[in-house]
Amino acid sequence: MSTPTLDDFADAAATLEPVITRTPIDQSLYLSELLGVPVHLKLENLQRTGSFKIRGASYRLSRLSAEERARGVVAASAGNHAQGVALAAQQLGIAATIFMPLGVPVPKLLATRGYGAEVVLEGATVETPLRLAAEFAERTGAVLIHPFDHRDIIVGQGTLGLELWDAIDDLDTVVVGIGGGGLIAGVAAAVKARAAAEGRTVRVIGVQAANSAAYPPSLTAGHPIDVATTPTIADGIAVARPGEIPFQIVRDLVDEVVTVTEDDIARALLVLLERAKQVVEPAGAVGVAAILAGKIHPSGATALVLSGGNIDPLLLQRVVAHGLAASDRYMTMRIPLPDRPGQLAQVSELLAQAGANVIEVLHTRHGQGMQISEVVLQLSVETRGAEHRALVMQTLREAGFEPTIVED
Repeated sequence: MSTPTLDDFADAAATLEPVITRTPIDQSLYLSELLGVPVHLKLENLQRTGSFKIRGASYRLSRLSAEERARGVVAASAGNHAQGVALAAQQLGIAATIFMPLGVPVPKLLATRGYGAEVVLEGATVETPLRLAAEFAERTGAVLIHPFDHRDIIVGQGTLGLELWDAIDDLDTVVVGIGGGGLIAGVAAAVKARAAAEGRTVRVIGVQAANSAAYPPSLTAGHPIDVATTPTIADGIAVARPGEIPFQIVRDLVDEVVTVTEDDIARALLVLLERAKQVVEPAGAVGVAAILAGKIHPSGATALVLSGGNIDPLLLQRVVAHGLAASDRYMTMRIPLPDRPGQLAQVSELLAQAGANVIEVLHTRHGQGMQISEVVLQLSVETRGAEHRALVMQTLREAGFEPTIVED
């Protein structure tokens, strides 16, 4: 497959002009100070449907023939691609069937149905919906809309790269999360073509969740390979095998691919909430996670793509708590105590002296390994960072208590 050209991206941008939002680009002073170069956030979390997926889906569907449109479209997704296809189909008057896993977050399910698509829930993971969608296409003749492994999808996503180039002077580095590779392939092709046309260069760096990182071993092997994945909060980029088409572009144009841990991602979400006032889903925050983890060292103006904001509120609550713990600003500890009056008051007084804010308290006489004359106090406290956390533990130990930290 030939790499998309500037003419391809220009055609897609014109097609998408009445459909998508030209999302804002906001400079992050916090991240700029951290890196020592200007850092800009591309806020695709504010895009229609809450992610960049509407770009590729709309362009792909716009290029279907009248006969293909009459047959309808089918897709499989855990959320963002589903919403993009559903809205694009609604706007073009195309019937859409979307297969989604049973555990899909309720907001994504309701949004997809709200755009008029017929939703079929089946399977514990997205692999089952993918299989069922392919079978549905074979059985009914509906056009299967792949989330990343199609040239039109890549070209549509690449319009984001044009917006970055036009908006940021002296753009040096672009950081993009990677799942199957459709977004980074499009962005890399677009920004590198624009740079070459102006006699400049630009670096493109991809970021994957370490628990689902198929690109590093695939790039080493020289071709897409399957990897064993483990659960990740960044479910939007949890793909076990790179797409065949995007892989070719990533191999040729992307300068580096790095990985980040679950703790890195949780910290990034917290930073985006506190410092940028942006609600971002875990997959959309991996670029920020890579910077905070010291994985990226740009030499000039840097753009981070916040690719989506469709996070379940209950997951957001858990991730924020995890992010606080990963940042040494929240901890849960267990303290064995003799079962006599005044012990809880003494611990509370020590925590107050150390400046720790108590969030939750559990006082129990029941548990394995406990003596009859013993109770266990479990406390969740807010701290100000690693040094303060150590001070809290030291204060309790110097008073004769034996606290142990309960891992998240």
